Amino acid sequence: MIRYAVDHGVNYIDTAYPYHGGNSEILVGKALMDGYREKVRIATKMPIGRVNSPEDLDRIFNEQLRKLRTDHIDFYLLHGLNRERWIKSLDLNVLDWAEKLMDEGKIGYFGFSFHDEFEVFKEIIGGYDKWTFCQIQYNYLDTESSKRTPGTRGLKYAASKGLAVVVMEPIAGGMLAVPPPPEVQAIWDEAEIKRTLAEWALLWVWNHPEVSVALSGMSDMQQVIENLATADRSGPNILTESDLRIISRVREKYLQYGFIGCTGCQYCMPCRQGVSIPEVLALYNEYLRRRGDEAKQREVINEYNEIISREKGAENCIKCRECEEKCPQHLPISELLTKVARIFGRSG
Repeated sequence: MIRYAVDHGVNYIDTAYPYHGGNSEILVGKALMDGYREKVRIATKMPIGRVNSPEDLDRIFNEQLRKLRTDHIDFYLLHGLNRERWIKSLDLNVLDWAEKLMDEGKIGYFGFSFHDEFEVFKEIIGGYDKWTFCQIQYNYLDTESSKRTPGTRGLKYAASKGLAVVVMEPIAGGMLAVPPPPEVQAIWDEAEIKRTLAEWALLWVWNHPEVSVALSGMSDMQQVIENLATADRSGPNILTESDLRIISRVREKYLQYGFIGCTGCQYCMPCRQGVSIPEVLALYNEYLRRRGDEAKQREVINEYNEIISREKGAENCIKCRECEEKCPQHLPISELLTKVARIFGRSG
């Protein structure tokens, strides 16, 4: 899949140290053998949350070079910065460390990925004058500044300061590509040009001239083929006013339905109580999506009881909030699990 994407024009491969239990960089390194490394730019990230000393920086970076089978990283990011991790980065002199590696040619361009609100985003951009790029969560649901994204305001601010902007979660962890509630589908059906749900989401992101790169995780070859075709049709300001009104109406309807924003990233795991948090929240999302159809909602509840054992169910949450501290979306997970336990009807 990776090589097919590269053969058809993809030239930016994003990974990170903790992805897939530390295996993602290994896979990317293998995929980019046989001459493919020279065809792409690799982006990976320093997990600031796991760094406790300057020695950790060198150890992790050298491990990344080995896994990726390369002698340099084209685009290197500080991973998941928020206010706390930004302060930690300054205390550990991470910026000086990165500049040294840039001088040595081991890092090409330096940036950061981000999960916090606009004011923190602005502070980080202003706190260092050699940022080349940043990475933010952005899609047609995440347009307002929140604890997980600086929103449209942040996108425009970064671009105004000369930073390239990489967008993650353009399809909201795939949620914007699943069959929507009937009321949402009825809005899509009014569109003059018929597009897939993923295509609508990706084109909306690429429609912004401030966006340099959109990252989209692809789980099978068909998704790779479809995304490549969508990219060929993409560009800034290609959506019509009618298209944008349709998307705006869809956004309002999704927010009305209580879309909770879990992307299934697994950062919340493991849970000390054994709760299968991503799986439980995925089913809760599905339940909300079926709002207005009691029969379909009952099917989701039955599915929950079939595939989520009592040992892994929401009812085991003790509200320790460890998961919330790790969640890049800053979701109120304990509150959501309480709702699931109540709605899905298992009390113990």
